[in-house]
Amino acid sequence: MPRPLWAGAISFGLVTIPVKIVSATEDHDVHFHRVHLTDMGRVRTRKVCELDGEVVSQDEIGKGYEIAKGETVPVTDEELDQMPLPTAKAIEIAAFVDADSIDPVRISDSYYLAADGQVAAKPYTLLRKALERSSKVAVAKFAWHGRERLGLLRIREGAIVLHSMKWPDEVRSPDELAPREVEVGEDEIKQALQLAEQMTIADLSGFHDEYREALEGIIASKAEGKPLPSPAEDGKPEKGEVVDLMAALNASVKAAEESRGERGENATVHEMRPSKKTARKAPAKKTAASKKSTASKKTAAKKRSAS
Repeated sequence: MPRPLWAGAISFGLVTIPVKIVSATEDHDVHFHRVHLTDMGRVRTRKVCELDGEVVSQDEIGKGYEIAKGETVPVTDEELDQMPLPTAKAIEIAAFVDADSIDPVRISDSYYLAADGQVAAKPYTLLRKALERSSKVAVAKFAWHGRERLGLLRIREGAIVLHSMKWPDEVRSPDELAPREVEVGEDEIKQALQLAEQMTIADLSGFHDEYREALEGIIASKAEGKPLPSPAEDGKPEKGEVVDLMAALNASVKAAEESRGERGENATVHEMRPSKKTARKAPAKKTAASKKSTASKKTAAKKRSAS
């Protein structure tokens, strides 16, 4: 299990669940060092006091809040730990809401909550099953990195996940960013929906970080003294170029169909000719033999009736 980042408890009404917080994600980014280009020596950042110009060690660094120009109030970690907040050492569940009511723009970092000890197993399972059956998510408050935060609790593969969230006043309004209202044709909307349908996939497992792979390729080439990979061609239109939206949508739909292996030829419709009605055959003419046979039958019938 990854190293715990925090230890405390979930407060669920009168139920207390001891938990540890571990990160739910990993950083796979390629990190660069700052170097001196002349000799490739590492460039270090020194923490210097602006008043006496002396380099300060980590033990001599603390927190302070500037209340006025030149006047700073020091605040210690002990004072922060002793703040009169119920969320100082607990993740306090405040409410339950429908998952659809949470705007994704408010969701920030993600963490797993691990049961801390055997005593936490039963209440942890109780909360997990309650969240699973209710199909809701829990909204909680907790203290983290020197401030109180809003959190979201949900279930992922049998584990309780904590998502830190932005407060409502931390989310900017997009009103000024939306473009002016323009008219879009119904055919264009239908074509866009068709493109979205063609691009629909079942899951995201096939995605990978192509930028990181390309960056690692550049580093490997330079380390081995090989030529750098050729840059990818930019097929996007230049800024200011007018694009036929409908033509672009049609081309996009066609490309999406080809990428999914749907290259079937267009069906050809042939006009069907009307079928000729079959002429009714005229009844066959009676022959002499048939006339004689009919006359004989009539004579025999008369004799039977006379007798």
